[in-house]
Amino acid sequence: MAKQTKRKPSTRRRTTKHKPFFKGKAIVILISFLLLVTIGLASYHYRDALAYYFSFRSKHKIENSKATKVEEARIFQVLKRHENMVFGLDVSQYQGQIEWEKAKIVEDTFQLHFVFIRATAGKDKFDSRFLENWKNAKAANFICGAYHYYRPNENSIQQAENFIKHVRLKKGDFPPVLDIENLPKVQSMDSLKVGLKRWLKKVEEHYKIKPIIYSGEKYFNDFLEEEFKGYTFWIANYNFFVEECKPHWTFWQFTEKGSVPGIKGNVDLNIYNGTPKMLKYMLIK
Repeated sequence: MAKQTKRKPSTRRRTTKHKPFFKGKAIVILISFLLLVTIGLASYHYRDALAYYFSFRSKHKIENSKATKVEEARIFQVLKRHENMVFGLDVSQYQGQIEWEKAKIVEDTFQLHFVFIRATAGKDKFDSRFLENWKNAKAANFICGAYHYYRPNENSIQQAENFIKHVRLKKGDFPPVLDIENLPKVQSMDSLKVGLKRWLKKVEEHYKIKPIIYSGEKYFNDFLEEEFKGYTFWIANYNFFVEECKPHWTFWQFTEKGSVPGIKGNVDLNIYNGTPKMLKYMLIK
């Protein structure tokens, strides 16, 4: 029998796995490049707003503005993109006393030509500054419109009568405005729509002109678009990425954080989707 010899246990060479240096570095370079491209595209897109801030905003403090710099940049950008249209605002008693002679310009550049003023809310609320705002805005040569804040859980006819009781519209004013924003708590959406139609009909019969309807875009899409065709719509949309007025928005309320001289705190800003000449055709004759 052959002599057996003990084998030494085989030893494997341990190899250390190294992450490819250039692969990791390439990813960092790619991410940095994409980030720079994104910043570059954003800077180009907002070039007018940035130029404005480095010139005017860096030298002037805007009082009482609660908007962030990003929100302020969007406001300027939207105004700049629609500079051939007509700009306005809307107010209520919450803006306090307004110096209307000063409130004619926004962002030190864009003229304000019209205003919607809250007159009433629900079946018995009368805005405490409506008469003051109406008189002084007209004296400052604003085109004026009055709106009613609709309360879904109150009687629609009583709400219409409340508006009619307090609002006198004349030649050159906007048609009456119905502001509907909230969902009902004690009735169905179908019942709410019936109530809205009753308000609109009664107000139209009194003023002899079809009212304007104000609402948020989602509310409009979900509840109003199909059953209220033929009405003029004033739509609120504050989305940062929305910078163009959609064709079916006659008016666009694009921010609630505008800063206007003569008004303490922020205020809603609006765009009429047309030219000054077109705007005149929709006023009361």
